Amino acid sequence: MKMTDKNNPETSVDEVKTLIKKKDNIEEQIKAYYDVLEDQGVGLDGPLVDAEGYPRNDVNLYQIRTARHNISCLQNDHKAIMVEIEDALHRLHAREKAKHRQDRAQALEETTAQRDRLPPAFARVDAVTQGSPASVAGLKVGDEVIEFGSVNSGNFQNLHNIASVVQHSEGKPLRVTVVREGQRANMSLTPQRWSGQGLMGMDRSAYWTGRRSRRNRSG
Repeated sequence: MKMTDKNNPETSVDEVKTLIKKKDNIEEQIKAYYDVLEDQGVGLDGPLVDAEGYPRNDVNLYQIRTARHNISCLQNDHKAIMVEIEDALHRLHAREKAKHRQDRAQALEETTAQRDRLPPAFARVDAVTQGSPASVAGLKVGDEVIEFGSVNSGNFQNLHNIASVVQHSEGKPLRVTVVREGQRANMSLTPQRWSGQGLMGMDRSAYWTGRRSRRNRSG
């Protein structure tokens, strides 16, 4: 259910455009009445009586009085709608800022929820050599590994598990899943000979998480 505060109604871009269109229409009307006064040669403040105090007979008095009256009314309308436009723009800006804050909060909440749903990482990438199979696959320093081929959080014991998978998968693509900045990232890594050491090009002293807190060796 969605509720709207009557004292602070929401404003849409279309509503602001409608107000601006009304303002433009008022300005066009004011200009048209000014054109009438200019055609009569009296302007907004020109006298409507002659030197002897009699109504002038060389101009259309009714047309002039009507134009002046309408200009006065329209100018008041113009001031009012300008205030309305300014208020609408302020409310629109405030709503956009609130929406932006809400979107950020929602994105953070979703990221946190997704992180909570992810299985625990069993290894972390400490270094990746440029041009190595690991680098080509897209692995980055800081990636937390939750799946490496057949190794996952459920069956991982130590980094020798990863080394074994690498040694038996030379030239074969391995599915690798990591957590990067709270988001799951999937990639395909193919262990193979290259110009550097090992089959992957990752630091052999990568940390791993588990019940023990020592370092192990990986390929």
